[in-house]
Amino acid sequence: MYDIERLSSKISYGSANARDLISLKNSVSQLPDLKNTLSSAQSELLSSLYKELDTLDDIFQLINISIVDDPPITIKEGGIIKKGYDDDVDRLLDVTENGKKYLLDIEAKEKEQTGIRTLRIGYNKVFGYYLEVSKSFVNMVPQDRFIRKQTLANGERYITEELKNLENEIVGAQERIVNLEYDIFSNIRNEIEKNVKRIQTSANIISKIDVLCSFANVAKSQNYCMPVVDNSNIIEIKEGRHPVIEKILDTGAFVQNDSYLDGESNRLNIITGPNMAGKSTYMRQVALITLMAQIGSFVPATEAHIGVVDKIFTRVGASDDLSMGESTFMVEMMEVASILNNATSKSLVILDEIGRGTSTYDGMSIAWAVAEYISKIKAKTLFATHYHELIKLEGTLEGTKNYHVAVKERGEDVIFLRKILEGGTDESYGVHVAKLAGVPKEVTSRANDILRGLERKSIIKDTNMTKSERQEEQGQLSMFNYKLAEIAHELDKVKLDEITPIDALNILSKIKEKMK
Repeated sequence: MYDIERLSSKISYGSANARDLISLKNSVSQLPDLKNTLSSAQSELLSSLYKELDTLDDIFQLINISIVDDPPITIKEGGIIKKGYDDDVDRLLDVTENGKKYLLDIEAKEKEQTGIRTLRIGYNKVFGYYLEVSKSFVNMVPQDRFIRKQTLANGERYITEELKNLENEIVGAQERIVNLEYDIFSNIRNEIEKNVKRIQTSANIISKIDVLCSFANVAKSQNYCMPVVDNSNIIEIKEGRHPVIEKILDTGAFVQNDSYLDGESNRLNIITGPNMAGKSTYMRQVALITLMAQIGSFVPATEAHIGVVDKIFTRVGASDDLSMGESTFMVEMMEVASILNNATSKSLVILDEIGRGTSTYDGMSIAWAVAEYISKIKAKTLFATHYHELIKLEGTLEGTKNYHVAVKERGEDVIFLRKILEGGTDESYGVHVAKLAGVPKEVTSRANDILRGLERKSIIKDTNMTKSERQEEQGQLSMFNYKLAEIAHELDKVKLDEITPIDALNILSKIKEKMK
């Protein structure tokens, strides 16, 4: 039934063959049952679809009486038209199927009428079909009907008007059938083409019913809830789930999470936490639930209140376009630019790891600036980041709230709890993730050693800062620690007993430039 739209397009372009028409007939044959089912529907929408649905009975009847049920693929080899639909086709088919019998009938009739016992019908490529009479019976041949064509040593060959007419039908029957059936098929297809708009209207109604049935089936089987959809500026989801990932996992294994966004005090959520902890899944499920609610579907949650959004923007994943000479970072920035230039206060924005395609300083600066700009737009935004400095935006940037993915440490191992909790985190657990991914123990152990060294050198702060200085620092991006960590790492590589005074001055000069 759901193939009607495709078939109607083929008919419109004149490319439909006989099998396409049979497929259309089979699909259309189900429309009366569908309409009968809709007749008892209480829904206003379904009732209107019931009234609009055309069962296309005339199309079904036309194809049913004209096209054989199992036609050949091509339409120029005959065998398409049913017996009883066209008299000329029936007659030619009869001749091709019963031609030999008709020849024997003529032979028997002529023997009886002339009394010539040895009369027989033969065929050659020169004369076609003929009546052959032996010498002893030539005087019995009726001269008014028999026309001599050839004299033989032991007899004569004749033709009659009846025999020649039958020959013409037999010899050219198959070719005429093919041409005649093609013309008839073309006329049938043209007649159906006149009704393509009706067919497409019915196909459109079937598509709507198909979508509604799919919504209903998945809502029932997956325990979805009916969301409240209105023009508010709120997205509130209770125990939300990702509709695809929860199907991959064992029943009940997916960790449900709440979500709340509005256009005022909760419009920008900064989400921190390690890789593989579930940040991207969480953000994607919010976007999917919002989209599903707006297209009329129930949603994977226990409760949902979805204010209509005008657009859903996502910047997720890394990719590049080598054919266009665009790096991963360029693609990322182009997508960010599109979001910032088109998002409104009614939009939902999903940003995942903005700035990771470039250096730490550049990336962090861009991420910070993007967060500030998106806050001014007042778009409802989920912003996942590994730049933990961004958690300082809460309290300084209006509408910003910090969230993190819960992690449980057990010795040197970590367990990702997949639960989104309030508050930020400054732990990335990158080495733990590398270990889970199967990176050799020698590498992860060395990484831990390097990490501890960098952390010691990065914690260089003036503990005697005044209160005003501390307040000023809270409103700025603290690049200082990152620079110190990088400088300390470079100093570790310097072999003091091997460098010259000039080398030492050059190194000091470079450090001074970096500190600027």
